[in-house]
Amino acid sequence: MDKVVAKSGFARGNSLWRYTFIRLRRNYLAMIGLAVILVLILAAVFAERIAPYGYATQDYAMIRKPPSARHLLGTDEFGRDVLSRLIYGSRVSLQVGFIAVSIALAAGGTIGAVAGYFGGAVDNLLMRIMDVQLAIPTILLAIVISSVLGPGLFNLMIAVGITAIPRFARLMRASVLSVKNTEFIEAARAMGASHTRVILLYIMPNCMAPLIVQATINVANAILFAATLSFLGLGVQPPYPEWGGMLSAARPYLRGNAYLSVFPGLAIMITIVALNCVGDGLRDALDPKQKR
Repeated sequence: MDKVVAKSGFARGNSLWRYTFIRLRRNYLAMIGLAVILVLILAAVFAERIAPYGYATQDYAMIRKPPSARHLLGTDEFGRDVLSRLIYGSRVSLQVGFIAVSIALAAGGTIGAVAGYFGGAVDNLLMRIMDVQLAIPTILLAIVISSVLGPGLFNLMIAVGITAIPRFARLMRASVLSVKNTEFIEAARAMGASHTRVILLYIMPNCMAPLIVQATINVANAILFAATLSFLGLGVQPPYPEWGGMLSAARPYLRGNAYLSVFPGLAIMITIVALNCVGDGLRDALDPKQKR
């Protein structure tokens, strides 16, 4: 009986995601955003082959030169190619975005699932802890965590991930409360399934749709937070490029060499808009009220 329930749930899950992808393909903005994200991922993976120069290659004869045929996006204050640094910088931004959100999704999803499933004192304790964290401004909390852990890519991902945990915890809790008393959960309990098995195999898979949408949107927020922390000097340290760090380094040259700020800013903006388009498309595709 347990295998039958699992197989039927698997079939329903496959059917749901197949139908979701079909509906997502009809959303042109979402598909454009997805294409942009795929291009960025490919650029990050094959940066060594795509970038015309190394991210730290300096040419003191070409310091702060505007865009030209030799350097398509110009050079920075050390004669480094801006385009190459943007390509390498996509690695950091996408890493922080996806890994930080994965940390938040795993931790927040577990907290929310446990709180929603057991309820009572466990629910009150965990949700009050989340409420305390939500009461602290997100960017301030990220700055404090980064200051305590110190600058660096790994610490940056942890800091950004921790700030997003309450959102996933509250969303997962709400989803668990809506399904924990349904018939198939009661059937699993009646067959003697443990609490851990019920949560991992029956409840969480049926609550993942809204969390995936939230995760997509939060990747954009994570990239923005990472850029902000790097702008403040708490993120990835030079000479490795990061879009926020590039913006920070370009501040003294805003009047004479504005392109040094424009191109990293455009990279951040395009990435965030693309991720938000994908997130909105997933939200609409997974919304049963909009099925037609």
